[in-house]
Amino acid sequence: MNDSEPVLPVRTAIVLFNLGGPDGPDSIKPFRVNLFSDPAIIRAPVFVRFWLARLIARSAQKKAEEGYALMGGKSPLLDLTRQQADALESALPGAKCFIAMRYWHPFARDVAREVKAWNPERILLLPLYPQFSTTTTGSSLADWHDSAARAGLVAPTTTLCCWYDDPAFAAATAEPVIRTYETARAELGAGAKIRLLFSAHGLPESIVKAGDPYQEEVEACTEAVMAAIERRLGHRPDHQVCYQSRATPQKWLEPSTEQAIEQAARDNTAVVVIPIAFVSEHIETLVELDVEYREVADHLKLPGYYRAPAQNDDPAFIAALAGIARRAVAHGPGLCSHRGGRACDARNRDCPWARYRAVVAA
Repeated sequence: MNDSEPVLPVRTAIVLFNLGGPDGPDSIKPFRVNLFSDPAIIRAPVFVRFWLARLIARSAQKKAEEGYALMGGKSPLLDLTRQQADALESALPGAKCFIAMRYWHPFARDVAREVKAWNPERILLLPLYPQFSTTTTGSSLADWHDSAARAGLVAPTTTLCCWYDDPAFAAATAEPVIRTYETARAELGAGAKIRLLFSAHGLPESIVKAGDPYQEEVEACTEAVMAAIERRLGHRPDHQVCYQSRATPQKWLEPSTEQAIEQAARDNTAVVVIPIAFVSEHIETLVELDVEYREVADHLKLPGYYRAPAQNDDPAFIAALAGIARRAVAHGPGLCSHRGGRACDARNRDCPWARYRAVVAA
């Protein structure tokens, strides 16, 4: 810890938000129904969404079961988040971390009661999504506020909306990318072309056009990581942002990760794939990136396919997250970004700061 870093108040509850994942084969279907029933994900009237959620979940059920089977029949996300929580607690004396998952246990409704029983002096709501989206952080925060109200949980609360280009986070993210890039360079030879593919979870284009800041923040996050890579390597590798995990028939953000791999094949370029919107390994990294897209790359005869690991509980990442947490709590109750005030462009109407200003003005 830097001596200039603020110190957390005693009994600070840090609530870590993530999507969650099935904890066994029997929970795969209900997890997916919960996911696609979220109005932040499927933006349709409730009676339409009810049927759509079940239709989408059923249509890819077999593929989902096969994917989770490759990981032992369940998602590793909760176990990895617990490791992050333990490491963060060790870095933040006086804090206790609670985990609230959005679509499977532990649900916010149960965690809010646990936080209340712990009787915190302060609460920090810390999404494990570096970039804000209404579909992730926004949905988790809405769920939390409803759950906290039902539990009667009242304490001074700081809400961290995003931390996508925090310098320490960018530097910590750059290191495993550099190691993977150098492995690729050593194996392929000095003359080989290598492209870094920063793969983020996709979104329907309509959500971004409606004012969601996610795409802007993914691109800014990538630029911060690339700047850190350039400082370390002394040059700027070829790179591209792409999007994975399309789940509905709408037009999604492009290029898709598959399209980016196809372009790399046309360019006779090896790729290093970086999960830029995920800070833990889960089905989108361990199956989609490591198995499915590797098969695409092999079929297209890419010169090489490499994948940088997610941060998990890497010490540099945890140190960065601890610094972000300290500064957020020092900012005081209310909404903040890693910069203190609003971090994204004001044109993003679905940024939480737009709503926050309206509430304060009222």
